[in-house]
Amino acid sequence: YDNEAYMNTGVQRSSSTPYGAWTTTTPGSEWKKMRKKNMVEALAAHRIPYAATASIAYPEDLVAKVKKAKAMRGSRFLHIFSSCPTGWRIPSELAIKIARMAVQTNIFPLYEVEGGVRYTINFQPKGYLVREYFHLQGRFKHLTDHDLDQIQEMVDEDWELLLRKAGLPLPVHSAGAHAM
Repeated sequence: YDNEAYMNTGVQRSSSTPYGAWTTTTPGSEWKKMRKKNMVEALAAHRIPYAATASIAYPEDLVAKVKKAKAMRGSRFLHIFSSCPTGWRIPSELAIKIARMAVQTNIFPLYEVEGGVRYTINFQPKGYLVREYFHLQGRFKHLTDHDLDQIQEMVDEDWELLLRKAGLPLPVHSAGAHAM
């Protein structure tokens, strides 16, 4: 599973830590300035039979993907997203809501890749803004509006690339405009 840092040893930065996040090894102005490694895309490049993302906030999707992976032969990979109240500096009661928002902002899209080439997007969100998701978490409190705008652009670019890979139409929106 992915909680975006090495949480069990003290909230240290990892390749899975998102751009802009505070960790104990990237404090203050030293926050992570590299994009999160996309493990599903790394494995899809090797054309394994099945790679997919899932989230604790969407248990039916997670169970369906576990069943699908279990029925397949060869290498299979499930990247399961989970929030971490301690490391993300959020109240425990918001853990599922924030995990859901990661999907709804396109920060963590739910999709599958079969054979490294067949993409299926399992959930198309209406589109919360990244800043709504980040403002609920203490690990992003240091980010400026400019930083958040840059991160939104990165998320939008990644989402559009995923839509292209899945053969789906790109969203029609003006710069910075997102549906709620």
